[in-house]
Amino acid sequence: MPLAAPNPSRLMVLHATPDLVERAYEALLDAIVCGELAPGERHTQESLADRLGVSRQPILQALLLLKREGLIKDEPGRRGVEVQALTPAFVQHLYLVRGALAARSAAYRPRPELREAGMALIRAGRASAREGATLAMIDADLSFHRFIYEAAHNPLLIDTARIHWLHTRRAMGIYLGQPASVRTVWAEHQAILNAVVRGDARMAERLAREHCEASAHIILRHLFDKAPSPSTATQHTQRRRP
Repeated sequence: MPLAAPNPSRLMVLHATPDLVERAYEALLDAIVCGELAPGERHTQESLADRLGVSRQPILQALLLLKREGLIKDEPGRRGVEVQALTPAFVQHLYLVRGALAARSAAYRPRPELREAGMALIRAGRASAREGATLAMIDADLSFHRFIYEAAHNPLLIDTARIHWLHTRRAMGIYLGQPASVRTVWAEHQAILNAVVRGDARMAERLAREHCEASAHIILRHLFDKAPSPSTATQHTQRRRP
């Protein structure tokens, strides 16, 4: 796979529109997801407003939303805000929540009607991987997992997952930044889809669980040089195929 060109900055001047707060929020969120705004760096409202070419007011509102969602933090006596660092426990818990239940529930019977739409998502994901577009890869990955959740027709699963989508996007940014992940992720997704389409609930559950455990393993290795503990995830030296 050819080396991808560097991703352009997410923090570019925004033109004034009625939805400026929402656009500032999306720009800051994308910068967090892609690592342009990283933990350990302090950012003031003024500096972020200058980078986006807006006043402090939409930045303040966007930062309040990001703080409420647990993506940034501020500390008494310190100027500015900082991106909340991911911890090993948080990554493990996030991927345990994502787990295999949705895939098993989606495969409650043969689902041939899901093949065409699922394969379209997989083709889009492979195209984004070839282009090396980080945000497009993240969105394609998330779209596939949402598709599986929605195929389960369980509103409680969807509501539970929705709470974690923002943090999942951020974790995916790290996961898909690793060359090994880009090479294998869509083959794994296709295997999950095939099991769901066949109505093979047991296989769908196993493949989805292994996919999530291996993803957490890669993220932890990258961030902390630490694999998931045996008590919370099965360690994988390679990804198994059905």
